[in-house]
Parts: sequence; structure tokens; C-alpha cells
Amino acid sequence: MTELDEGTWAEAIEMYEHRHTIAKVTARKHEDWALDVCTLMRGDTPDARDWRVNDPYAEEPERRDDPFHPFTVLPSDPAKSDDFRLRVFEIPRTSAKRLLVALSTPWLDVERVEDFKESRARLEAKADIILSRFPESSRFYANTGRNSADLDYYKRLRSCTEVSVYTWDPGLVLVSDREVGMVWSFIAW
Repeated sequence: MTELDEGTWAEAIEMYEHRHTIAKVTARKHEDWALDVCTLMRGDTPDARDWRVNDPYAEEPERRDDPFHPFTVLPSDPAKSDDFRLRVFEIPRTSAKRLLVALSTPWLDVERVEDFKESRARLEAKADIILSRFPESSRFYANTGRNSADLDYYKRLRSCTEVSVYTWDPGLVLVSDREVGMVWSFIAW
């Protein structure tokens, strides 16, 4: 596997630059990881290591009025973090890898990607780089329903519990002892 460094990280999250996808990581500062997710939701949050972030909303006018745009469910205090945690469900690392790939595809649907067989290894290698930032003890959470741990993310995603102004925003939270990351995609109809 490719070694994780600033350059390989930038290349890995590049797979989200053609989508409305926020991909970034912050330092873990709270016992309650959801409070750190709130930090990530803020548009001006830099990467914990000063590495590249992908944030297509960075220059959007809506951010001037609301630095959390497009997010609406903000786990900014313990009561609100409970509401956010009720919207995400733990998934295994293998599912997190597949979800990272799915979140990079058009329409967030691997089955609709005509050349997926040809691009699968390349996309999975990028997902592995992202996951390498989070040790084996890390936990992963998706907002794709109560059965998230059992889903095959290479099949069409059928549901998600929205946390934004959009009606479709599947995402992944990555949690280690030192960092918290998010890869959150939006279909802005």
C-alpha cells in the first residue's frame, strides 16, 4: 500500500473534487466525537495536519451568512450531538472503504458507473489511503439507515438521514483517538 503523506492524501481526496463533497479531518478535542464533527461542519475548518481539504462550498455566498452551510443538524452541544448521533450508524471498516468509493461516483451510485470495473482498483486504492489515516481501532459511522452495517455500498444507496439543506446527503464520519474526519456528499437538486 502507498504510504500516507501530504501528497498521497491530496491525491486520494482528489476523487471528490468533481462532486459536491466535503472531505476533511480535524483534531479530536472532545470525548464526544460528534462535537468534533460540528467543528468539521464549519466551512473554515482547516485540516488537522494542514493537508488538503475538499470543500466545494468554500466560496459560496451562503457561507457568508452561515459558516455551517449546507449543514443544518449541528452537534454543537451534548443535547444536539445526541440528535446527530441518532442519524448515523456504525459500520465496519470494509464498508467504510466501499462507502468512500461510492461517495466519489456520479449520482452516488456505483452500479451506474459504466467503467467501474476498470476504475475500481484505482478508487479503492484512494479509499485505502484515506482509511490509513485512521488506525484499526477507529470507528466509522454512516447516515444510510439502521441497517448501514449490512449494506453493500457497491449497490444503489436507497436511503439516508439528511443533516443538510438537501434532500440527499449520504456521508461518512471517521473517528480515531486523535482525529475525526468526514466525507459528506450532496446532491443539490
